[in-house]
Amino acid sequence: MRVEVNTDLCQGHNRCYALAPELFDVDDYGTAVVIGDGSVAPELEDKARLAAANCPEYAITVSDEE
Repeated sequence: MRVEVNTDLCQGHNRCYALAPELFDVDDYGTAVVIGDGSVAPELEDKARLAAANCPEYAITVSDEE
């Protein structure tokens, strides 16, 4: 599984970071960024989906591609 953040859509609510700090961080401008290369470990897949579902701007994409 992979996760991505569309920084053009992100408004800096940082719900993703609050829900999944193992997968997301915040840059100096308050925009969410993915930690690492976007690969999601199997034990964090539920957190990745939860973060995407809670993004008000739908800026997070979760895909089953590795």
